[in-house]
Amino acid sequence: MKKFISTLAVMLLVLAMCFAFAACGNDETTNPDDENVTGNEDGFKVGAIYINSKNDTAGYTFKHHQGITTAMENLGLDPETDLVIVDEVPEDTEAVLTACDTLVGAGCNIVFGISFGYIDAMEEAAAAYPEVIFSHATGYKSNDTNFNNYFGRIYQARYLAGIAAGLKSLELGNNNIGFVSAYGTEYAETCSGINAFTLGAQSVNPDVQVHVNLIGTWADEELEKSLAQDLIDTYDCCVIAQHCDSAQPQIVANDNGVFGCGYNSDMTADAPQAHLTAPIWHWEVYYQLAMENAMNDPANFVANVGNYYGGLAEGFVGISPLSDNCVEGTQNYVDAVSELIVSGEWDVFSGVKLTYDVADDGTVTINQNDAALVDTEGNEIVAAGGASVEDAVITGSMNYFVQGVVLHNN
Repeated sequence: MKKFISTLAVMLLVLAMCFAFAACGNDETTNPDDENVTGNEDGFKVGAIYINSKNDTAGYTFKHHQGITTAMENLGLDPETDLVIVDEVPEDTEAVLTACDTLVGAGCNIVFGISFGYIDAMEEAAAAYPEVIFSHATGYKSNDTNFNNYFGRIYQARYLAGIAAGLKSLELGNNNIGFVSAYGTEYAETCSGINAFTLGAQSVNPDVQVHVNLIGTWADEELEKSLAQDLIDTYDCCVIAQHCDSAQPQIVANDNGVFGCGYNSDMTADAPQAHLTAPIWHWEVYYQLAMENAMNDPANFVANVGNYYGGLAEGFVGISPLSDNCVEGTQNYVDAVSELIVSGEWDVFSGVKLTYDVADDGTVTINQNDAALVDTEGNEIVAAGGASVEDAVITGSMNYFVQGVVLHNN
């Protein structure tokens, strides 16, 4: 009996010490009502709705996910505990509303939706949950309190990639460049991208034609692959560009011994012998701005952040590092044009076209020449010397192709 009592006393003492240690050593969790909060005093949570898998290793969803997690880490948030994701959500209103319900139920303070087709559902969710901020990529709808949109001047990066593609076509003596695109003139986003890329290529090779095949959806790897192959087999394209989610067009270019410009992320690893560069997004620039404002002044989020539209000047868009597959001296062209755009002196869709003089040491001097911006039907879009078309056109109503674009499967 004495032995039993002694043993019981020791056990009670050890148990008491364990409780005391736990009470003293749990300093990281400052909100005992939220067991997931670690180093996040206010329990701030980020929600995200993805069109593809959060585990993608390249492309559109990958870059958004990378941007969100990078911004969170910069702000001292832990993506493992403070980020809630619903991925592989189709552009279906009910599916998106269900995802919004899930994220709000998980305690998210701000919800990012990354696909254009989420627009109506996110507008509805914002009205249903006025205490939560909803931020929608690539769209155009917003309200005055808790719903905004964000996008960027990716057409500027498209122009730079077009320079790399045009120089390569000039080197190869082949004026045919291919472009696999989700859509054409149905969306200003795709239309402006094709146009800007074409104008960039024409600035170094005026005889370039950009042959476009449309897949009719934002992501379909099999179609991306087959239509890229068609551009090579049917139109003898020596460079394959793209506005679609996967690296398939670049892989096809690599397999066929031609070259390519990817999109969203650096696809050199996917197509090491083919890839030149890719227009890319630095989504973390916006995500950090949005999260900071949602954390510090949520009641005035829309007033402070607005509908975001950054470009090269803000570091929001750019191109991936030029690969060794590029023509020697390409970087000099890119740097000179980038400086011109960032300065605000010139923009892509103006009545001023660029040509270049190259010194013996490779230095590039830009010539600005007044010339009308004309579509494929011969209509004058901007008069010679005229200012660039308005942002609202680039983001919302551009529905024409510039001269040099050849559409094959509308």
